[in-house]
Amino acid sequence: MTEYDDVDIPAQPDAEPERAGTANVTPADAADAARLIAYGLQPKLQPARDAEYAELLRRHREDPAFARLSDAVAAGLGLVVLEVSTRAGMAVTAAEDSVFAVRMGDYARRATVDSGDRFLHGLAHLAVAAMAFPRPEDLADDGYIGRVSVNGVDAFVRQACRRLEERAAEQGENTDPSTDAPGLEAAWRVYARRSATGATKDARRLAGSTTGIIAKAVTFLVDSGFLQRTGDDAGGTYRTTARYQLQVRDIAGSAAMAELLELGIVPVADGSATLLPPDEADALDLVADAGLPFFENQHSHSA
Repeated sequence: MTEYDDVDIPAQPDAEPERAGTANVTPADAADAARLIAYGLQPKLQPARDAEYAELLRRHREDPAFARLSDAVAAGLGLVVLEVSTRAGMAVTAAEDSVFAVRMGDYARRATVDSGDRFLHGLAHLAVAAMAFPRPEDLADDGYIGRVSVNGVDAFVRQACRRLEERAAEQGENTDPSTDAPGLEAAWRVYARRSATGATKDARRLAGSTTGIIAKAVTFLVDSGFLQRTGDDAGGTYRTTARYQLQVRDIAGSAAMAELLELGIVPVADGSATLLPPDEADALDLVADAGLPFFENQHSHSA
């Protein structure tokens, strides 16, 4: 008998429950978790219109083990879960290295974008996001619904171009670089020089015009479940979805987004907003019926 024979070896209760919990995950659970992610990858699908989707969302909300499993499946696919709720469904976004990530080249092919105009399309997407949610409180309010129009976004970007040109002139920068060196041109310079609508024999909007570029951007967002078309006025009017709000929250801290909002083009005082001071609007070369959003009667919240 040694001096250690009477010493009790403490049990390790924490390890066993973890092993037991892992063992309790069944193939059926994994299949359900994967099915929930699959629903999340169908952005236009509403939980209220699919009983199985709604049930899986309820299970995610009420069963922590299933929620962890679903989140792990999403992470394994290179997806980031933004929110799981009845309003947004299983809202996921793709990490940069995910096979589900939509890269600019993919977008260009889907939207038949000319390679030289890719950065203009990026600017259009950025402007739509900034116009839809101009204030931090709009992004934070789950009930807020942003409204944009094609012509309104174009007016917004053109005013941004005007502000940037004024800033460049004040700082003594070259505002008219050589046309044979497009790499020297900032995006705003190219945008300002591009026709708003172009011209066709039957008065259709040219795809390469700025409103044509914005129209492609919002069509892509509609197809992705981020916007819903509400009318044909002002080149096409749209309202935001819960998924788009989550996506914009995800990019709100980007330097480009911050710089656009800091231009002061959307000054907000008492809950209303205006794109331009009324006495300056006539001085700008904007498309007809710009349909500028963010006047008081166009702010919307869900009931």
